[in-house]
Amino acid sequence: MYDADDHYLLDVEAELESPLDKMEPLDAESEAAKPDPEAMLALLENPQPQQKMLAARAFCDIEDARATPHLIRLLTDVCPLVRVSAAYGIGRNPSPDAVEPLINQYNQDWNGHVRKGVVWALGNCRDARCLASLADALRTDISAVRLWAASSLAQMAEVGYEAVVGAMPALIEGLVKDSVPAVRSNCAWTIGQLCRELPSNIVYATAIDALIEAFAEDGDLGVREDTKAALLGVGDPRGLQLIETLEQEGWF
Repeated sequence: MYDADDHYLLDVEAELESPLDKMEPLDAESEAAKPDPEAMLALLENPQPQQKMLAARAFCDIEDARATPHLIRLLTDVCPLVRVSAAYGIGRNPSPDAVEPLINQYNQDWNGHVRKGVVWALGNCRDARCLASLADALRTDISAVRLWAASSLAQMAEVGYEAVVGAMPALIEGLVKDSVPAVRSNCAWTIGQLCRELPSNIVYATAIDALIEAFAEDGDLGVREDTKAALLGVGDPRGLQLIETLEQEGWF
């Protein structure tokens, strides 16, 4: 969906960070003091991009359903910092009404930071409509977005069985094939979370097989450790036996 030319949007050294991470606290004297919701709601309508961005960012910390319609509107703002702040704000204040606007913005936004925020918000919406976009992001987007898409798919556990089953192909593919170890690790973690919601069927068995394969064969130690943790968390007998056998043989 996005080609290699998109790499300039996210610095390689800091691509796992959010642009919001580098901003000064809203209240430099007291980070614990939250902004006044009434004032921030008013600022969401301010014509100045800096004011809109600060207001949208405030709703990353404030839960107030009144903000969500305004944040949805700001998803299409011309300023990328406003859009990314709005996406994170929606993630903190999710709504079924936000799902389609988030999907639409994901499909058209050129900015990697914005898409990353949108992917996080889609996960927090815990809605079956989000599944296709999250799976597509995991398969086709730049690495930082893939990382967050893998984590966001864990929220399908709260959506239902069909959503869990639908998430597995992209996650297994990411675990086995993704070029970035951190993405593979997040896929392993999410597969472990979703396996807890599955009965002992073919989907469950396929997912466990993928975890076992990654634990035994992945070239990255961190991925193997995260896959091991996923297997231990699920408690599958085959996985536990493999872990015990390989450790006894001194593989790790």
